Amino acid sequence: MTALNGARSRTKLYGWIDPSLNFSTSSIRNEPEANDVYPNRFELNQFVLYAERLPDSVQQDRIDWGYHLTALYGTDYRFTTGKGYWSSPWIKDHRQYGFDPTLEYVDLYLPQIAAGMNLRFGRFISVPGIEAQLAPNNYIFSHSLLYAIDPFTDTGFLATVKLNDRWLVQLGITGGHDVALWTRDAKPSGTGCVSYTTQSVNDNFYICANGINDGKYAYNNLQQYDATWYHKFSKTVHMATEAWYMYERDVPNVSSDVINPITPELGANGAFCTGGVSTCTAPEYAVVNYVNREVNSKLMIGFRSDFLDDKKGQRTGVATKYTENTLYATKYFGSTVMLRPEIRFDHSWDKLGYNNGTARNQFFAGADLIYKF
Repeated sequence: MTALNGARSRTKLYGWIDPSLNFSTSSIRNEPEANDVYPNRFELNQFVLYAERLPDSVQQDRIDWGYHLTALYGTDYRFTTGKGYWSSPWIKDHRQYGFDPTLEYVDLYLPQIAAGMNLRFGRFISVPGIEAQLAPNNYIFSHSLLYAIDPFTDTGFLATVKLNDRWLVQLGITGGHDVALWTRDAKPSGTGCVSYTTQSVNDNFYICANGINDGKYAYNNLQQYDATWYHKFSKTVHMATEAWYMYERDVPNVSSDVINPITPELGANGAFCTGGVSTCTAPEYAVVNYVNREVNSKLMIGFRSDFLDDKKGQRTGVATKYTENTLYATKYFGSTVMLRPEIRFDHSWDKLGYNNGTARNQFFAGADLIYKF
């Protein structure tokens, strides 16, 4: 930015490169682990370019505006793809590498409403959750089982209103999860969230109902109810916990006993229903916990534990319970390089859920290296 205009503009251009290397007991896929689904190899997970102008929301004197554009290339594009946004490379062709215009939105900040309100219009990251799609926004290289199957991006508008220093509310209308407004899968969907921070600032509670509509089967038409809790034990130790419940109705039955099968939506799974019915409701619930300790300003270590019950197998392709446990670290080199090693153990409890349905357990060791520019 200095080279372009002496850093006088509030528009910033920046990004990162995020390659990774992993070793796994699986040989076909690491799924349902994310984002490192390709085992025992070196990959370019993300090459990302941002263009953004942040609205000045730390004031109540004037209206301000901003915008954000994201271009993402790499293996992680499969986890951000939205139907209708150049989606055929993943949904139809399942290419290993691809491009996704992950975020495109405009912000309008109105300081006169309550203690400040931000209106966001466009395609943005689905609001609930500890983890996010862009690599530097996460504690750790790999993602939880919970994250791997929840919504990724929404298109519509979202109002975020600060009531006071303790309470914040969000209301929005979108076209549903991971679909462009011009696709046949889009339908008006509501989002409502509330955030409360205690006076000590040691705890934050954030509850959301996200993408709520009739819940009928469509591409990623998940009905999501989500809660997160952040707790600070000390200046160097904190915890983050998230739990959600999701479902879709009228999901096509892909069990062998169905009499009149219905072909599932392209790029979306069917469910393993019981009783020979043609469709059923497919629920799943999950919880994840992070405990993090800052050793010093350049090193963080932590532990993650995770549970997922994919009741009908509609999200992972296997109707089973899963758990994972991960030890990880984040090491900063200067201000532009992050190294994030980890070791992880996954287990499926009811059926063979790993390595394309051939294994119950999966051991994994890997790391990514983020270079910011």
